[in-house]
Parts: sequence; structure tokens; C-alpha cells
Amino acid sequence: MRPYEMRFPWNLDWNLLRTFMVVVEQKSITKAADFLGLKQPTISSALKRLEDTTGHKLIVRKPNQFKVTRVGEILYYECSTIFGSVSQLPSLLNKGEEELRGHINIVMASHVVSPHFDAVLYKFSERHKRVTFSITIDDSMEIVSRVGQNRASFGICLLNGAPDPMKAKVLYREFFGLYCGPKHRLFNRDSIDITELEGEESVSFQTEMEGGPLEPVAHLRARVKAALGWRGVSSNVPEIRRMIVANIGIGALPVHVADRDVKLGNLRQLPPYDDLPAVDVYLLTNPKRRLSEAEAELLHMCEQSIFELPIEERTYHTA
Repeated sequence: MRPYEMRFPWNLDWNLLRTFMVVVEQKSITKAADFLGLKQPTISSALKRLEDTTGHKLIVRKPNQFKVTRVGEILYYECSTIFGSVSQLPSLLNKGEEELRGHINIVMASHVVSPHFDAVLYKFSERHKRVTFSITIDDSMEIVSRVGQNRASFGICLLNGAPDPMKAKVLYREFFGLYCGPKHRLFNRDSIDITELEGEESVSFQTEMEGGPLEPVAHLRARVKAALGWRGVSSNVPEIRRMIVANIGIGALPVHVADRDVKLGNLRQLPPYDDLPAVDVYLLTNPKRRLSEAEAELLHMCEQSIFELPIEERTYHTA
């Protein structure tokens, strides 16, 4: 590095990067101060020092406005990547121990139900008692972002193609059907014709938009000629279920996930019953991440116990 290039990293207070990252994620100076246990003027001063050091405006703050600049977005991405690398250090330093140690951070979409993955977790946890886990629920777009920023060991989510440069393998395949709750007019009917669903209000997943991973589900609602648009929306399977049960609208759920509620009388599946949309759930990894021994071992077990199986054996029609 040239002398003037070396000056920046040596003069930079690295704590400012952590503070800036929290400010962006909290979308507020005040909330960032509460999160870090500091006073608001301290956070404002830190942000000003970082802007002076970088020579760029990072955040536009006006009454009722909080906006991250384009330069601020670039810096936030790099801060997140640095944070992800630093968070790996404890696991990487455990290499060479006789007993496998470390921490595995998995971020996944809501209500991932996979007996195959659960079986791998059981075998792994029984074999390696000193490894700890954290599992966070988030929407698929945020999962892609966190894995890409190296802030999670693995992601489990719905995708419409693997985002470059990450790797994605199909963990399992599920089918979506339409359901209504006990208060719906069709719930207790002996039989239901598909034409009776025309014009029905419905609830929707946020990712049912064109090009989204749940676009086939939107086609299912169109197939029964449900009312255009939606009456309720969520990225969370339990909340979609809640709205269906509350009769806000009919909605789609994974068939193998809804099966238990159907048997308990909390939901009823609606037509069509055949040619249902199939949706793949992926295990997402970042090839740029330097896996700890614990992460590498879990991924190896998934490769052996899940990905070597034909997709038909990890396709869930019912529970």
C-alpha cells in the first residue's frame, strides 16, 4: 500500500464503523443510542467523526426524515461484512481442539418444516455437545442479504434463483394449497366446487409478486379467480395462518405444514386439490465465508444425509 493509502485504516477509529452499522439498522440516532446504551449526543458525534474521516455525507437527517446516502449504503455493506468476519473469530480460533467447538448461526424463513434437516440437527448436536446454535427467523430477501454479508453461517429460504456469488441447494420441496378457517361460509360444506371461490377475498405472502419465490402461489389464487389484490399480507407463515383462521380471507399454506391444523379442525383445504404449485426451499451458503470446523461439519452432514437423496424423497405432500 502507498503511504497515503495506509493512513486511512491506521487513523480510523474502528468503533465508529460499529456505531454507524447500528444507526443504519435502527434507522434512528435515538434508537441506536438506546441499543448501545449510550447518549444521543455521543452517537451524533460519532457519526460526525466518521463523516469527517471518510469525507462523505453518510446519512441525511431532517425532521421526520432519515435517509442513508449512496456512499452510506456502500459503507454499511462493508461494515456488515467486517462485522461478519469478526464474529467468526471465536469459532475459527477453536480449530485444533480435540473436541469440536464453535457456534452456528442459522437464519431461516418462518415455519420451515423439514424432517430431514431436523434429523441432521439431532445427529450433529448429539455428536458435538460443545457446539452452540442460534436460529433467527427473517424474510427471504433479508436472509440473502445476511448470508451475503457473512453475518450468518447458513440461510434457509425460498429463492427465485441463487443470487451471485452465493450457492444454493434444494433442501426440500413443498406444495401449497388454499385454505379457509372455521368461520368461513364454506368450512362445513360437504363438498366445494372451485367456481364457488370466484371473487373470494384472500391473504397473501409478500413474496408472491412477479418474479418472487412464491409467484406460483399467486397463480393459484388467480386460478380460482379470487378477488384481485389482497386483504391481508405478511411474510410469516403463522401470521398468514392467523388471518385465514380469523376469516380475513382465504390463503395459501404449505400442505404438509397445514395438515395438522386440518386434522384438528382449525383449517379446511379448498379446491383445487391437484396440480398444486411446488415451491423449493434452499440451503444458502456464502462461498467467500471461511467456515469454522463446526459449520463445515454440519454442511458435510447435510450433503451426505439430505442432498444425496433424490428430490422425490424430500418432497413433502402431507405431514
